[in-house]
Amino acid sequence: MLTRYRVMAYVTGVLLILLCLGMIAKYLLDMDGADGFTHVVSLAHGWLYVVYLVFAFDLGSKAKWKVSKQLWVLLAGTVPTAAFFVERRISQELEAKVAAAEAPAPVKA
Repeated sequence: MLTRYRVMAYVTGVLLILLCLGMIAKYLLDMDGADGFTHVVSLAHGWLYVVYLVFAFDLGSKAKWKVSKQLWVLLAGTVPTAAFFVERRISQELEAKVAAAEAPAPVKA
């Protein structure tokens, strides 16, 4: 559950950065081929962002996040580089919760 979210966060983040670079190449630098590159990357990001939304929503539902936290995670795929920071924070938080849940109960003397 966490792994698929993490993979999609990275994929979405990388594609969004590539899309931003493609837009800069297309509109500011007027580079040849940037139009086709931007088109392909935008389609890929759009469809894979939907997959990211499904996985992030599923993770948030199972982790019983507040609506505000859920929205924060869902929107991270729309801001360049935000997905990387949010993914790291969420992963650390959930891994700590899992470790605490799996820790053996203290033995009473």
